[in-house]
Amino acid sequence: MVDVVTAASDPLLDALDDEQRVAAEALLGPVCVLAGAGTGKTRAITHRIAYGVASGAYDPARVMALTFTSRAAAELRARLRALGAGGVQARTFHAAALAQLNHFWPIVVGGSAPRVLEYKGRILGQAAERARVKVDAATLRDVAAEIEWRKVAGVGPEAYATRLASRGAPGNLTSDQFLALVDAYESLKDERRMLDFEDVLLATAGMIESEASVAMHVRESYRHFIVDEYQDVSPAQQQLLDLWLGGRRDLCVVGDASQTIYSFAGASADYLLDFERRFEGATVVRLERNYRSTPPIIEVANRLMRGRAGALRLEAVAAEAEAVAARAPVAAQATDAARAPEAPRRLPAAASRAPAAGAAYAEPVIIEYPDDLSEARGVATRIRARIDAGAPPESIAVLMRVNSQSAILERALEEVGVGSRVRGAARFFDQPEVREAVHALRAAALTIAGEPLFKSVSDVLRALGWSAQAPDGPGAVRARWESLNAIARLVDDAPPGTTFRTFADELRARAEAQHEPTVAAVTLATMHSAKGLEWNEVYIVGLTEGMLPIAYAKGLEAIDEERRLLYVGITRARRRLELSWPRQGGGYRGEREPSRFLQELGTRTRNASGGAATARARRGAPA
Repeated sequence: MVDVVTAASDPLLDALDDEQRVAAEALLGPVCVLAGAGTGKTRAITHRIAYGVASGAYDPARVMALTFTSRAAAELRARLRALGAGGVQARTFHAAALAQLNHFWPIVVGGSAPRVLEYKGRILGQAAERARVKVDAATLRDVAAEIEWRKVAGVGPEAYATRLASRGAPGNLTSDQFLALVDAYESLKDERRMLDFEDVLLATAGMIESEASVAMHVRESYRHFIVDEYQDVSPAQQQLLDLWLGGRRDLCVVGDASQTIYSFAGASADYLLDFERRFEGATVVRLERNYRSTPPIIEVANRLMRGRAGALRLEAVAAEAEAVAARAPVAAQATDAARAPEAPRRLPAAASRAPAAGAAYAEPVIIEYPDDLSEARGVATRIRARIDAGAPPESIAVLMRVNSQSAILERALEEVGVGSRVRGAARFFDQPEVREAVHALRAAALTIAGEPLFKSVSDVLRALGWSAQAPDGPGAVRARWESLNAIARLVDDAPPGTTFRTFADELRARAEAQHEPTVAAVTLATMHSAKGLEWNEVYIVGLTEGMLPIAYAKGLEAIDEERRLLYVGITRARRRLELSWPRQGGGYRGEREPSRFLQELGTRTRNASGGAATARARRGAPA
């Protein structure tokens, strides 16, 4: 008989706040957790799963936790293992679907499942030749994106024909050329027994829908489903989830409509916002206590999203120890302003919430720069000053709208002797020195035993050129050292008693999941790639009309998506937030306008001489 743990005494629940605890105790039936940025949603759902396992309500082998990136799935698995629920499956939608497809294909169809196409570019180029359509590389990328969108959005032929008629085909293609290219692409895949990434979802759903034995087996295997980041679910993923459930109601979803930033890829917050209607009697829990950011940052985020559909009003409850300790804020900001090309203008303080006793919060600032180069150098100079004041470089991020903005920032940071790494460029475990280190560590772990873990690891890394002392200055040598040093630092995070063999095996598992360690460098990232991450200090650059919102964002829905993207950027910051925009540059003639979103924040400004001035209104900006 299962020894049921009582909720009143369970340490898994004692670690949660009141709202998180309500979510964790709602183990059965439909549950919707509306979780704002920084409110501890991952903590809440992992403790909920662990409590369900510990109490006997869940068989861990029949629980499936779903998310959208391999990194997020790896984090869920690590947390669940630490909470004693390591038997629970935590996967992306695609990984779960692919596992089922590989299992059932030989039974239902016969033979091995088709190979999954990792990159569409080459086969699309061959399809273009077959269809006798001339296209360049950029157009092929747009064709690939259009194929992906159509499949995950579940758009039928008639609706898609209407879309093509109104929006046109990618690049300079006519509708007929585009359709011929797509037909040739699908034919080549069929001839070569290949599926693309999106086909995996559709084929798995089709197999469950058409084969009663497959549906019965899947539904017997998994009883309880938990979906993280539910605002990012696409119609194709929702269809598959509905088939997995088979009419049952043991589903818990967690999401935040204000962080829906992948609509262009088929994501829809409608499933999150309509959850109560679709599941009558569902338990709905709102997590609005933000444990990440200081009150002034939270106030800015709330002001940006005020009145928007599904927006949660965050409540800043960051502990004093986590608040920025700018003991002399006026003097400190005066020093920072003197270092920058332009004086910063503060956003209004959070009037309703005073700093904790003994602590002072750095107010978010907006800085106007003459041009792109001045902005890059100004941000780099301010970051250099923060590092000189003791801020670790890995605790700082510069966020931007598009990847092309990173090059000038990399150069500016290098000029002031600050190392940086671009998130979304070469992935950590794909770097040659990292692949070499992983291979060498695994090989050495087969023969070395009985030594202290750090000695074993450091000996292998020293043979590859690592040293305990960092080389001077930025550059390729320093970048290589930082990568190897990030592996060395993982020893500090290893549980006591970890063997060299275990360490090497876990490093390989991290590599397969692309679960990257921390590298001591400033992060440069787009706001899309920053989702799910956080830093002590965040600098958001290039906030002009045409960049954010991006020039091709037309209509209210597209503009709202750009607003949510800025919200995601703002809520990545724990202690310090700076936003900036250049008056000139970026290929625009004449002066650029500040982003309408900055205008909506109700900012006031100080001019370069320190006198008060009113922020320039953006001409013709709609509310």
